[in-house]
Amino acid sequence: MENQSCLSEFFLRGISGSPEQQQLLFGIFLCMYLITLTGNLLIILAISSDPHLHTPMYFFLANLSFVDVGLTSSTVTKMLVNVQTRRHTISYAGCLTQMYFFLMSGDLDSFFLAVMAYDRYVAICRPLHYSAVMSPRVCALLLALCWVLTHTVALTHTLLMARLSFCVVGEIAHFFCDITPVLKLSCSDTHVNELMLFALGGTVLIVPFICIVVSYIHIVSAILRMRTPGGAGRAFSTCSSHLCIVCVFYGTLFGAYLCPPSVASEEKDIAAAAVYTVVVPMLNPFIYSLRNKDMKGALRRLLSRGRVFSS
Repeated sequence: MENQSCLSEFFLRGISGSPEQQQLLFGIFLCMYLITLTGNLLIILAISSDPHLHTPMYFFLANLSFVDVGLTSSTVTKMLVNVQTRRHTISYAGCLTQMYFFLMSGDLDSFFLAVMAYDRYVAICRPLHYSAVMSPRVCALLLALCWVLTHTVALTHTLLMARLSFCVVGEIAHFFCDITPVLKLSCSDTHVNELMLFALGGTVLIVPFICIVVSYIHIVSAILRMRTPGGAGRAFSTCSSHLCIVCVFYGTLFGAYLCPPSVASEEKDIAAAAVYTVVVPMLNPFIYSLRNKDMKGALRRLLSRGRVFSS
């Protein structure tokens, strides 16, 4: 019986066991990863370089784009390297490190979406108090709170995983070190891990989601009370991009983690994980840039400056 001090590596099954499909998936995921990097970095550069976008909404959007890059990089890069080298392994320390950054990035996504929903609630329902409620100091405090809470949750799960024993070098039925597949390989008592996964994981998912739902209930109620159709349309347009991302993000996340094991097979779990770790971060820049006039204008100005400098 080898404990965690003797364990050197895990075997990652990947998305597909077929070598032919692995090469095809390598090309697909590499393209999506490069699109994700390019799109989110453009969003960050456009917001930071355009004074018109130095507002709380775009401040948290830039942070969301930064976290999306981290979420995809923490999971996809190792999978791409494994496919290219044909060595589907990850070290024990690397597995715990990947788990920590994946959990922190995913939790930050959830918290930032809730904060952005609150920002829209204040802007639409309490417009006269917006500058005071969403002041730079408050935004900085909200950002710090999100980072502290997600770091605490991710570190708790990682340290609890580090105390477990693993009898043999096992195969993780996933393309990255997610908590549930790794727990299945342990020969220790995992009740504490499962309890904390249910308590902390449920809190990180449900509490921000409830905040988003409550915020949009108030937003919709305020929009319906508006007498001018133009004002209602403008108010809804500022929320539509955020609402699209919320639906895609939480839809896949709930499908992956809240479905009972008898319903959600390993293949469906992997597919759902691929959606919210790769597809959703790739779509976020497109959703915001295509549905937001200010964002489209900032991107055009950024790209035009780039063409001037290159020439």
